Amino acid sequence: MRVLIVGAGLGGLCLAHGLRRAGVEVEVFERRPSTAAVQRSYGIHLDANGLRALHACLPAENWAAFVAATDPAPDVIRFRDPALRTLAVLDREQSDADPVTRRRAVRRDALHRALLLGLDDVVHAGVELTGYADAAGAPVAARFTDGSSAHGDLLVGADGANSRVRAHRLPGLDRVDLGIVNIAGRLPLTAAAAATLPAGLVDGSVNNVVPAGRGWLFASTWTGDDDVTSLVWAWVGDRDSYPADVVERSGTELRDLVVARLSGWAPPLRVLIAATPPDTISPIVLRTMPTLPPWRPGRVTLIGDAAHAMTPMAGVGANTALRDADELCRALTDSGAATAPQSERVGRYEARMRDYANAALARSTRNARNAATGDRLSRLAFRTVLRVARAMPPVRRAVFGP
Repeated sequence: MRVLIVGAGLGGLCLAHGLRRAGVEVEVFERRPSTAAVQRSYGIHLDANGLRALHACLPAENWAAFVAATDPAPDVIRFRDPALRTLAVLDREQSDADPVTRRRAVRRDALHRALLLGLDDVVHAGVELTGYADAAGAPVAARFTDGSSAHGDLLVGADGANSRVRAHRLPGLDRVDLGIVNIAGRLPLTAAAAATLPAGLVDGSVNNVVPAGRGWLFASTWTGDDDVTSLVWAWVGDRDSYPADVVERSGTELRDLVVARLSGWAPPLRVLIAATPPDTISPIVLRTMPTLPPWRPGRVTLIGDAAHAMTPMAGVGANTALRDADELCRALTDSGAATAPQSERVGRYEARMRDYANAALARSTRNARNAATGDRLSRLAFRTVLRVARAMPPVRRAVFGP
């Protein structure tokens, strides 16, 4: 079997390793001119699904490089009011957790470097897909802008939210705009500044500040490769709650817009957000794939954002992409599936993927809409439920699950 992967992101590279370990011939095609040109980010929290997939697919050397680049991350979500008083805490920390699947924090670029190790002969940079041909009786042919082509038994679109593979494979299935905009920023924290905030807001856990009215503030801390800890925050609001030109505004204007909405909030938080460097502040328009419908399996399939790009409001996008890679690898290479036709094996992967991806899409979209709501009654009801959940474990389990 020969597999062509379009896109050298996290899911595509994880899949390449898993297939190579199973003896499958694989090539990866990346449109960016250099695989080193990965955009830096605030980082990723990897959960049990993402970690399990990486451990299953990566050679020992890559796994070791990945672990060395990570830090343990608390599996804790806190809800606060604007005075930073705790409304509820969702604590999923387990002292006896499997060391492989214990939650970890890693920068996206560091994870990408760990995934690239050993793939120099597999990844081709500066190769941009224009389309493909999938004619009966001939291999799948991927075609590129430089006039070249590649042929294989299976083509995997791992080429992100604006996937060209998806556009050809499932025309008409594309992201929808939720009418929600996040304004996000990042502020390097001094020890003195961190001391002005509650300890639970600067320990790397996820904090959600929930006002009685419109809006929602996400806040957490992140320690980068340079050992500098930053406060990462995002204000969430319906598009119609902002000025019409919000996505064109400068970092300074966006910062002032958020600070104005924090009138009456805890002074330390307002001071820090007001001090956020403007060049770290940007608007993020939230878009998501709709519920994925069934489709007939074939010799072209999708993983990661190419299949199920979602909002960041559940924190599971990267984990779901890595899970896709492992699920597809298993479907193609497990000994129990070896005698089944390839289309059947691909179909098994796609059925499983749609099941968990649709659940993740629904949760991500629900979280985004709940955070952006302008319905004061709904918000007050939610805050009341949080307070009750904090005091009564049975209610907490009913709201958040076990």
